[in-house]
Amino acid sequence: METVPARELSLHPSLLMKLSRFLRLGLAASLPLILSQCASSTATPRGLDATPGVVRAPDGTYYYDPSGAGGVPGQRPVAPPDTISHWSGGGTGPARIRINLAEQTAYFYRGQEEVGKSWLSTGDAAHATPRGSYRIIQKSKWHKSSRYGAHVDSAGNVVDPDVDNKNDPVPAGLRYEGARMTNFMRLTNDGIGMHAGFLPGYPASHGCIRMPEHMSENFFNNVTLGTPVVIE
Repeated sequence: METVPARELSLHPSLLMKLSRFLRLGLAASLPLILSQCASSTATPRGLDATPGVVRAPDGTYYYDPSGAGGVPGQRPVAPPDTISHWSGGGTGPARIRINLAEQTAYFYRGQEEVGKSWLSTGDAAHATPRGSYRIIQKSKWHKSSRYGAHVDSAGNVVDPDVDNKNDPVPAGLRYEGARMTNFMRLTNDGIGMHAGFLPGYPASHGCIRMPEHMSENFFNNVTLGTPVVIE
């Protein structure tokens, strides 16, 4: 798990635009708490890691989760326990993967034998994971997203944690940092793939297929270019 030192949180105009979205979701009660943390000059410096609802996932990405740890003010969402994932290994025959969106589960087979099963978080309502038949077309151990990530300042402080690099221009004085997508297994040319990521217990990605890090490692190490993947 990567830890990040606390940093001063400054509300850049691009972050204020994001906060306006949260207000539309009925999060008005949370905004004064966030702003009070930023305005206090005597309090211990607090970074995005300490802001209610803003989470740094194990894959290094920041994102806003409106569930806010079940709505408890000042607490960050906590992933529910994973009771699904397992890896037995073994089996004979070619590898193949079946992803069930309704179950939020991926099944790994050798021939007809199931040798692994992983809990998932797939695309949210605005970024649906596409159904269909695919093949692994790229493996990238330390992949970073060219589209989704954060805007950071020259010191590496995260100013805006939820950036679409295609649609959000980089403000002056900031730079784009792509979200980490460890053990990336690409399925489409437009960036959909499987990788390690935070699993909040519901579909929450930008279309990719997030897996627990240890399961992404098992899948990554046992697929090759051309391994078939069915998403249903």
